[in-house]
Amino acid sequence: MSISRLDPRQHTRDRFLDVIRAIAILGVVIQHWAMPVLDYSGGTLTTGNALATPGWWVITWLSQVMPLVFFAGGAANLISLRRASSPRSWLASRLGRLLLPVLPLFAVWLVVPKVLTAFGVAGQPVAVASAIAAQLLWFLAVYLLTVLATPLMAAAHRRWGLGVPVALSVAAALIDVVRFDVFGLAGYANAVFVWLAVHQLGFHYVDGALGRLSRRGALTMAGAGFAATALLVAFGPYATSMIGMPGAAVSNMSPPTLCLVTLAVGQIGLALAARPALNRIAERRAIGSALSWIGPRFMSIYLWHMPALVVVSGLTVLAMDYATPDPGSLRWFVMLPLWLAATGLVLVGLLAVFGRFESARGPATASVPTWQLATAGLLASGGLLGLAAKGFGGDPAIWIVLVVAGFLLSTTTVSRARAATVG
Repeated sequence: MSISRLDPRQHTRDRFLDVIRAIAILGVVIQHWAMPVLDYSGGTLTTGNALATPGWWVITWLSQVMPLVFFAGGAANLISLRRASSPRSWLASRLGRLLLPVLPLFAVWLVVPKVLTAFGVAGQPVAVASAIAAQLLWFLAVYLLTVLATPLMAAAHRRWGLGVPVALSVAAALIDVVRFDVFGLAGYANAVFVWLAVHQLGFHYVDGALGRLSRRGALTMAGAGFAATALLVAFGPYATSMIGMPGAAVSNMSPPTLCLVTLAVGQIGLALAARPALNRIAERRAIGSALSWIGPRFMSIYLWHMPALVVVSGLTVLAMDYATPDPGSLRWFVMLPLWLAATGLVLVGLLAVFGRFESARGPATASVPTWQLATAGLLASGGLLGLAAKGFGGDPAIWIVLVVAGFLLSTTTVSRARAATVG
């Protein structure tokens, strides 16, 4: 049965979305763990990217899974919004669940750089680790904006349908023109237009044409998306890689470009074509158990997979003089599974300690007014963007204060806070 025919008030999970979310988070983790090319000498850690190997850019057309993350997030957000008692209660719940797991990460990284320095670790690798641990917070910053926009975008979806992602894609194309021809910094506006367009496609899976596509239609969609991406790369100013590469003149990811919208169309088409097979796989007991374990820890896995990489890199590269073999060599392929397994074990340990924050129930938020929730989300998003840009090194306090203020605003009414202060 298509999800478009389900009563949104029913608590029926769409296993396809669960599988897509699991594939996406595992894709993010494996790519980030496999990419680093590390060497340490004379107090300096040198870093490279294995996917910069000639010809390996083609891997990124599938391994760049952020389009699937935003697509599945859009579908899940629309489903949960329709089940909520009100948009305000939904927004309060979403903000709390997204922001609470970040707080222990802040607590750890306010201390870690000082501890490493006290134990004699050179400043440069500490700075690299502090930057890496915060860099990926960009996703949460942007995703918070899509969450804030979801009630409005749901209303737009009801009124204009496919016209909404089309309009957002046109806006993304115009921003690219300005970025490449007039003012480069304008490209960062596409962090909103590109990801909102992909997020909106998730709505059309829930109750639009995407949820009803036949396998042939899905494959046609995939072919059109990848063909459009190839044309943009061949004849436009876009990079062949769908992730940022060191030293590259152009990045499709930072800031995002129209290529990521067309790539999303291709990837979503492939996923929809495989939906019957993925649903059958999800029915297996072992796979179902794995999906049930990953689902409540999605954000925690994302937040802690880079600190897990930092731990393993510190123990092997800095302490044991290990250097990454040449990517693509026999030794690299032999060592990669061991590297992934070691980092995975560390991540499991971190999740055992910190994963509980994602499933914890925060304070009651039903009385927080909408304007305050919007302010909370914007403050937190700004703080997360600052941390992603500046890292945990130096003085991250101002950015952390913004995020914590956003969390507190999302859980306590201003009037109640004033009354408590006066009392």
